[in-house]
Amino acid sequence: MTARPEKHSLTLHGHRTSVSLEPEFWQAFREIANARGLPLNALAAEVDAARGVDRGLASAIRVYVLDHYRRPSEG
Repeated sequence: MTARPEKHSLTLHGHRTSVSLEPEFWQAFREIANARGLPLNALAAEVDAARGVDRGLASAIRVYVLDHYRRPSEG
């Protein structure tokens, strides 16, 4: 069973914000950032810039992680 969401602080465009995600999503998001050679805040800023005004940041991160793992492997 999935654990309760965990709140973490991120810095986006010089401003602190809190995001609540399940531990599995935090772990996957960190793995993606590491694989891309990006700090977590930089990847979060990318996701933030690409999300629509109708989608919250936590939801946008979940969808980003889901899309990442649904994409066929390159190579």
